[in-house]
Amino acid sequence: MFRSRYGLACALIALMAPSTAAFAPASRTFAKTQQSKTMQLHSEVKNDNVSQTEDTKRDKVMTFEYDMSMEPKYEKPTYPGTGNGLSGESGEYDVVVIGSGMGGLACGAISAKYGDKVLVLESHIKCGGSAHTFSRMHNGGKYSFEVGPSIFEGLDRPSLNPLRMIFDILEEEMPVETYTGLGYWTPEGYWRFPIGSKQNFEDLLMERADDGPKAVAEWNALRARLKTLGGSTTAVSLLNLRQDPGFLATTAGSLPFVLTHPDVFLDLNLTFDSLHKTVDQIVTDPFLLNFIDTMCIFCGFPAKGAMTAHMLYILERFFEESACYSVPIGGTCALGDTLVRGLEKFGGKIQLNAHVDEVIVENGRATGVRLKNGKIVKAKKAVVSNATPFDTIKMLGTEQELPSEVQVWKDELGKLPRHGAIMHLFIAIDAEGLDLSHIEDPAHLVIQDWGRSMQDSQNLCSFFIPSLLDKSLCPEGKHVIHVYSSGGEPYEPWEKLTPGSKEYEAYKEDRAECLWTAVERCIPDIRDRVEFSIIGSPLAHEAFLRRDRGTYGMAWAAGKGAPQSGLLSSVLPFPFPNLKTPIDGLLRCGDSCFPGIGTPSAAASGAICANSMNPVGKHLDLLEEASKRDPMYKFLSPGIMGRIYEPLVQGSTPSAELKVEQSQEA
Repeated sequence: MFRSRYGLACALIALMAPSTAAFAPASRTFAKTQQSKTMQLHSEVKNDNVSQTEDTKRDKVMTFEYDMSMEPKYEKPTYPGTGNGLSGESGEYDVVVIGSGMGGLACGAISAKYGDKVLVLESHIKCGGSAHTFSRMHNGGKYSFEVGPSIFEGLDRPSLNPLRMIFDILEEEMPVETYTGLGYWTPEGYWRFPIGSKQNFEDLLMERADDGPKAVAEWNALRARLKTLGGSTTAVSLLNLRQDPGFLATTAGSLPFVLTHPDVFLDLNLTFDSLHKTVDQIVTDPFLLNFIDTMCIFCGFPAKGAMTAHMLYILERFFEESACYSVPIGGTCALGDTLVRGLEKFGGKIQLNAHVDEVIVENGRATGVRLKNGKIVKAKKAVVSNATPFDTIKMLGTEQELPSEVQVWKDELGKLPRHGAIMHLFIAIDAEGLDLSHIEDPAHLVIQDWGRSMQDSQNLCSFFIPSLLDKSLCPEGKHVIHVYSSGGEPYEPWEKLTPGSKEYEAYKEDRAECLWTAVERCIPDIRDRVEFSIIGSPLAHEAFLRRDRGTYGMAWAAGKGAPQSGLLSSVLPFPFPNLKTPIDGLLRCGDSCFPGIGTPSAAASGAICANSMNPVGKHLDLLEEASKRDPMYKFLSPGIMGRIYEPLVQGSTPSAELKVEQSQEA
């Protein structure tokens, strides 16, 4: 999905912290909604997670909570065809990374470029985390489907997207096809959000808004209000950040911007506050308000609950003439494959089907991991968990002697609110005689009712037809379509069901009906064209992608600081935990910590981890090298001021708990 690249404001946070069988085939009988069955299952589960989804109003902000400390033995299901986790060999490395999502692979690849001996361990048989593709053979033809993010901006050329920056730092290329819009199917009909043209968007406002000139004026007023913060996205990158005093040197290149825009400090609190507080002061047009909410919802929340930072990149970047969306050729698995090539180029390794059962802690320090097959992999410098916080705390077990602060950390992370689960529908269709001339783009958003919450999994969904641009994904004359709900599907009703049972299959059909009706807005006869279809339930999402309870990600609504988010979280309400932990040598990365949800942010968190594990001098060298790769990246250079600060902070980098020499002496 497209996400924000936070810019200068987030630099000030850096120092505040010490196989297809997973988806059971759907029946070819397309049942209509069985409301009584849904209500029966919901009524049997008495808790807030479920009850909040039964009557969703537009202004409702939904989060889901579970107390992980109450179930230390809860074990995730895994499905045949995704691996049994019993591979993996013993060894000793500088850095051991648990998980090969965007964060884990970026951390591993950048660490390897720094010169570390790196091993990435992945429980699944494929890398990439949620950026994943699976295939199904049908009548002799191969059909490939996305299972996670599908809307990417800034991957076609050097850009402000941290993931693209990391590709370029690793000197790796990923072929893509591009498109320039996002289709909207709303109660009022179809319209298209055009990317890459300020004028085209203003024309859309003039056409669709109740009062076109007023909507244009309000939109430009919002952009003007956030202009200074938005400009900071080209003053410093997330890749400049590290979690120790060295950030003073690596972000020194932003000093000219700070000196010429001192008002950026006045808006620091606004950066991490809920966007709706600013929007509500400026915007009144319903169409524009709806659009802003949909731009935010990909981060999990509408404007109410979303950080202002999430909108900054859209305001700055999406209206430049070169802006466009990208479809990775071969599927989103290409994202992970590209990072793996970078990892291996610099000597790093990845072991698939290698499940980590436990992070080993000795004398208060993470010294390695124990695999499911019993083998031990040692880590001289650090263990980095790319797993969710809910899965990371499970890996610490219940019998190890841990530092006293760890129990509070485990309790707080284990109870963090999260987004709900996701429903998936994968459809292969016969496209013979199919006229799709009424659409221009493969990515579409569907809203049933503006009066209901956009987090409601029965109200908002997306569908993606990548085969419109990438013909390698299915046989000629066919199309593959991925339809997926917003992350608001309650898990509890599913937890009561047995996969494969009649009740489970009926409930899948029931909950997926809204996904069918959504794509019918675009292709009315789609059910007659079906070659085969697969419904992915939250149980399948959990088992296939190794995501606890099938969650979309952590959900701390903007407006107050999340637990473990830094020393100044009470002053600057940053809604994501940071990368460090109370255990020396144990770091986290991924979408459940700084800087947040989305492939660019998750990849950036991995780079920040790698930066934080290495001396500031190496980081400065990396940034200088990257700044010369393209004029777009010139702002990455810390300049002469970075070298001036270097001797002042180099003794504190990496921070004490990550220094190998100290841990070995102890």
